[in-house]
Amino acid sequence: MDSVFVMPGTVAAPRGGILRDPHNRYETVREALSRIDKAARDMGLPNISTRLIEHNDTSDRRGPEVQYLEIFAVSIATHHMLVAEGVEPVAIVGQSIGELWALAAAGHLSVEDAARLAVARSEVLTRQSWDGKMLAVGVDGRRAASLAGLMDHPNLVLACENAPRQSVISGPRQLIEQVERVADTFGWPSLPLDVPHPTHTPAMAQAARDLRATAPRVPYGTGRWRVCSPWLGRDVGDDDPVDLVAGALTARVRMLHTIRELHAAGADAFVECGEWAVVTKFVEASIPGVRCVVPLSESDPVEAVRALAAESADAGPSRPYAVRVPVQAGAVATAPVAVPAPRAPAQAPAPVSYVAPATPAPVAPVVEAPAPPAVSDGLNYASVLAELQTLYGDFLGYPPDLLGEDDGLESELGVESLKQVVLLGRVSDQFDLPDLRSNSSLLSVGTLRRIAESVVAGRAEAAGR
Repeated sequence: MDSVFVMPGTVAAPRGGILRDPHNRYETVREALSRIDKAARDMGLPNISTRLIEHNDTSDRRGPEVQYLEIFAVSIATHHMLVAEGVEPVAIVGQSIGELWALAAAGHLSVEDAARLAVARSEVLTRQSWDGKMLAVGVDGRRAASLAGLMDHPNLVLACENAPRQSVISGPRQLIEQVERVADTFGWPSLPLDVPHPTHTPAMAQAARDLRATAPRVPYGTGRWRVCSPWLGRDVGDDDPVDLVAGALTARVRMLHTIRELHAAGADAFVECGEWAVVTKFVEASIPGVRCVVPLSESDPVEAVRALAAESADAGPSRPYAVRVPVQAGAVATAPVAVPAPRAPAQAPAPVSYVAPATPAPVAPVVEAPAPPAVSDGLNYASVLAELQTLYGDFLGYPPDLLGEDDGLESELGVESLKQVVLLGRVSDQFDLPDLRSNSSLLSVGTLRRIAESVVAGRAEAAGR
């Protein structure tokens, strides 16, 4: 089994005591936490690990620098737990500031240098004190970019492409509030993000310059594992770490494309090095059926890791990943249809305070419709819908499982009217229903449910003649 470790960006402060068991079990975890604590003390910050290894459920919020280092501590500790139990990644991917955690986990940076660079990043962003905001929108990147473009402001941009139907827009607070109202008018779900530092917009150019000028230069190692950068669109090579972190402040994060490229290259499991399913939610939405594991969300994290190690051993050695594969926008990987049921977490997850790029936007409620009738010639609604999902998916370049029966073909999937006419003609030919291609109501309504119901009714009528 080829596993990819994924590192979350800025999420809610971790629960107290979340690292107590890994700290007690693994020397490598104790060492990593000790090194983060030392770096924090050297910068005038309190110990980071104390709250994380004690049963103290209160969130000790002492500024964004502490929050970043706590997230780092959880990510690096999970990584060491996985490796100690025999699970090694074919690649490590970080989301936003999570790229810094990935560099440290892979051995490109020391733990202390990664902690210092995270704090330097936070400090330049705090000094800039930009009145910005980020908004998660439940649509694809193309439509989110068009939505941002309506305001015609250089600092209002598509910031993150997380999944086929989850994007993040970043920009000035007043304009983001306007974008939210427009999204609501379109019926697109959206969620304002509680972000200590809105990023991934040209507005961060000054902060990026300040970071390059003031951050301590850090030595860069060869690393043990491959690190894939969702904003560079390629593997990290001999890039300067400060330039990497600074460049990401103004760049778009293309997590969707990175995930699909890795899957296409052979990765068949994604493991979250964090407390809850954050990046792995994007993975599940981007590649239905792929194996996702979030050890710290399990009632017994160590047992979950050992089960993954056993699966990896049974699957045999991973194929080599010596050649660096560039990430290209638009790559779509074929995924199996079956989606494994998620295992229940040990307790309810804490609310996520920073979702960009971390928490999916809310999904619009689904209204359950009555089941369409079966027809006498062997076709029924389910089989017709499956054929339509395959036909439309092949034409549009989407995995069939991502095409929901109630998704608006134009409003949600971005299928322009001319393409809908072509596709309706193909449906007419496939099911031998010549009158279907002239049914304009199927273009105005534009959902696979309505088309499937029309096919079922048309075939039933033809069979009764």
